[in-house]
Amino acid sequence: MYVVINGGGKVASYLGRQLIENGHAVAVIEKREEIAEKLITELPGEPLIIHGDGCDSIYQEDAGVARADVFVAATGDDDDNLVSCQLAKVAFGVPRAVARVNNPKNEHIFNALGIEAISSTTIISRLIEEEATVGDIRTLMALRKGHMAIVEIELPVDRCVVCGKKVADLNLPVDCLIVALIRDEDAIPVHGDTEMQPGDVVIAFTNVAHERALKKALTGA
Repeated sequence: MYVVINGGGKVASYLGRQLIENGHAVAVIEKREEIAEKLITELPGEPLIIHGDGCDSIYQEDAGVARADVFVAATGDDDDNLVSCQLAKVAFGVPRAVARVNNPKNEHIFNALGIEAISSTTIISRLIEEEATVGDIRTLMALRKGHMAIVEIELPVDRCVVCGKKVADLNLPVDCLIVALIRDEDAIPVHGDTEMQPGDVVIAFTNVAHERALKKALTGA
């Protein structure tokens, strides 16, 4: 997945590092020259760092926003975040725009324009990451300020490691609970003796920190 981030402060640096470490391609647009140079040395790998104004189409074009999967506006200025997201959506057709909102009163403006307005760094990161794992694990709802979530995980049709086993016998991570299965068009409540089948979609309640461990326990991957 390719993500373009506007802003090079602490929020952008955190997001960029997390995404790169998870195997995604990242570009950062930062208008302060000293911060842009700092990002070149601090971020792992070889992300594209552009010294320029993310509200200017020239620099968004240089960053390849037209081919980006997600555009993130993470500056400390809500006006800049709004303008840069709108530019990315209208001029370059980015399919997804996510913005840091410093003043919660502005959230409704962003949302009305089709921009995902988030005031928590952790939740921004999770919103981006869930899009990268569609088909394996997808967040249905974030709870408790992003620390807990309801997720769905599709079991593989071939080599299903948990199929035929009772839910009570599964070795699930701490703070993870399977609550239902979607099989064909039916929703099936889960009990301890419920057995899973290939292709089932598992609905689970989990601690966000244990999502990947849950996926591995259910799919082996």
